[in-house]
Amino acid sequence: MPLDLTRIKALCFDVDGTLSDTDNQFVHKLVRLLNPVRFLFPQRDPKKFARTFVMKTETPGNYLFGLPDRLGIDDEIASLGDFIYRRGLGKDPQPFLLIAGVQAMLARLAPHYPLAVVSARGGRTTRIFLDQFDLSPHFTCIATAQTCEHTKPYPDPIRWAADQMGVSAGECLMIGDTTVDILAAKAASAQSVGVLCGFGERQELEGAGADLLLETTALLPEVLLTDPGPTG
Repeated sequence: MPLDLTRIKALCFDVDGTLSDTDNQFVHKLVRLLNPVRFLFPQRDPKKFARTFVMKTETPGNYLFGLPDRLGIDDEIASLGDFIYRRGLGKDPQPFLLIAGVQAMLARLAPHYPLAVVSARGGRTTRIFLDQFDLSPHFTCIATAQTCEHTKPYPDPIRWAADQMGVSAGECLMIGDTTVDILAAKAASAQSVGVLCGFGERQELEGAGADLLLETTALLPEVLLTDPGPTG
């Protein structure tokens, strides 16, 4: 089903794989771990294996990521993630990567729609990512793993963000790269765009019911605006 543009009054963005180039970041880290045994791989290059591994673990990873929420220990897990960040990525002054074209995309859309972050990432690392690239001013509100009782694929964070932006959940467009984002949108009666620049693959995003698929988040103005402007 194509997007009903007349319904869209606000935009909700996932972070990992949608704004943040997390899959490439994971691939680079895995390659570094595998380099000591690179002789085991064709042409002594573990990059292809690393990328395939990261992409194929997305679906079971989403299930495991949502398990603490179902068990009621998501706040504790998010706190553990913040602790691990301080011991690892926190030592890097520029710990995150940005998907190409995201800054220009947000700058183009912000004058036309209220924008929200709807992420299952912990609050600390979400805000550090946004601050690293000076993205926070674009967003009316930020929903993280600790904002609502339940996170994605439950509809709670989309409904919360909709309230903050002064619209109904059904008037939101959820943009994300995994089935978790699409299922949360459907549960909130919102429309959804699946992007292929992250962890999710076309077939599974279509199967989850995404209303539209885009190769990258940077192309969103071409869909939502009559004058999309530059996306690079």
